[in-house]
Amino acid sequence: MNDQFYRMKRMPPYVIAEVNAMRHAARLEGRDIIDLGMGNPDQPPPSHVIDKLCEVAAKPDAHGYSQSKGIPGLRRAKAGYYARRFGVELDPDTEVVVTMGSKEGLSSLATAIIAPGDVVLAPNPSYPIHTFGFIIAGATIRSVPTTPDEHYWESLERAMNYTVPRPSVLVVSYPSNPTAETVDLPFYERLVAWAKENQVWIVSDLAYSELYFDGKPTRSIMEVPGAKDVAIEFTSMSKTYSMAGWRMGFAVGNPKLIAALTRVKSYLDYGAFTPIQAAACAALNGPQDIIESNRQLYHKRRDVMVEAFGRAGWDIPPPPASMFAWAPLPPALKSMGSLEFSKQLLTQAQVAVAPGVGYGENGEGFVRIAMVENEQRLRQAARNIKRYLQSVGVNSSAA
Repeated sequence: MNDQFYRMKRMPPYVIAEVNAMRHAARLEGRDIIDLGMGNPDQPPPSHVIDKLCEVAAKPDAHGYSQSKGIPGLRRAKAGYYARRFGVELDPDTEVVVTMGSKEGLSSLATAIIAPGDVVLAPNPSYPIHTFGFIIAGATIRSVPTTPDEHYWESLERAMNYTVPRPSVLVVSYPSNPTAETVDLPFYERLVAWAKENQVWIVSDLAYSELYFDGKPTRSIMEVPGAKDVAIEFTSMSKTYSMAGWRMGFAVGNPKLIAALTRVKSYLDYGAFTPIQAAACAALNGPQDIIESNRQLYHKRRDVMVEAFGRAGWDIPPPPASMFAWAPLPPALKSMGSLEFSKQLLTQAQVAVAPGVGYGENGEGFVRIAMVENEQRLRQAARNIKRYLQSVGVNSSAA
């Protein structure tokens, strides 16, 4: 009996899980850990969304199997969101599918469209599902940068010219997780033209569409005329509406990709619990106050964190979007590496962050900081970190 399972051999140990296990053990010991590691929103959804969940859950006929592709009203609601937010018209029947979170959607799409040995271009560093969703499906990953500068385009051209077989899929994610980088519409216009010229599918992850700061709204690739010829885009209710645990996401775009994803999903699930889908309709169709309030909340936390950590001796570039900061290690501690630095912050400062190397080898030298604690806790984290830095001989001027 062979217990060396093929896909398990393609999945290295998840280094972020190492820090997560240490955090869990510390909390079991009664230590007060300030958790800035996982992007887990600390705010509740709007009350009318919870009310709709309870209302529909109270109905006797609401507890059977739902629809794998999503109930029609929810698909129409998502199409309405794209029309309002991006000016994009979508057919709810052929260009929208509901997923059980964007992670499930991305992995199911990979299962649907990838053959063993296919080459996928994925950003490095990136959220792990952007690579491992396709690796699990049998693909080979060729890394491209995250930063959308000329080096990015040069990397795409090299990949197309020197990779055998030629890449068939490109993954993009802006605002980026973990780097928080953003792009403008001309970037997407150039990307769509490139994809058509090279016959490459584009998979866009827009999970942080509404968490942008400094008055610069994020853009969708679907705003580009002709984007639906080559692209599919994933979004999520998790951060926009503080519904992370509800596992509610969407894919929109190219009808062939949507049909392939829908078909695979029909074999794997019966869709999310109907009351959750009804509540998601209420979120998309109802008052949108939470979007602006969440944006202001994370904007304020960003400013508090950058200021407080800077005074503690750790300078962090302010992220333009998302709920994360992509923080370079203090120069004096750079040789320590992101994993060891994260472990020391946890054990010595009682602050949990995510090591950058967990998002790809190009993430080394950085940690991801999630702005999911309130301002008081962020200031406490800064005080703890200041004491830690001083204990290892790093002061404000040296950091």
